[in-house]
Amino acid sequence: MGFFESDIVQQEAKSLFEDYQSLTQLGSEYGKFDREGKVIFIQKMEEMMDRYRVFMKRFELSDDFMAKMTVEQLKTQLGQFGMTPQQMFEQMNQTLERMKREVETDR
Repeated sequence: MGFFESDIVQQEAKSLFEDYQSLTQLGSEYGKFDREGKVIFIQKMEEMMDRYRVFMKRFELSDDFMAKMTVEQLKTQLGQFGMTPQQMFEQMNQTLERMKREVETDR
């Protein structure tokens, strides 16, 4: 069975995409959140990023040709911005850490 034919892979991809869209839409209102809302939003983003990291690691470890092509496409796309997948995750983590510090100082 191919990587993308797996029900588990398809379900997680769908779930990640839907969660990302929801959080992105919700994030447009981030400035209006109270402190507790900001903390919850940051936690949800961290959880989603952890799930995304695991999902991408599955691609990297797979022997499936299409999974390998997907990883290469991501590297190419990020490379156009002078970034690697690792740098993308690091930048996202830095952003979330900055958001946490800002919430802590708003007490």
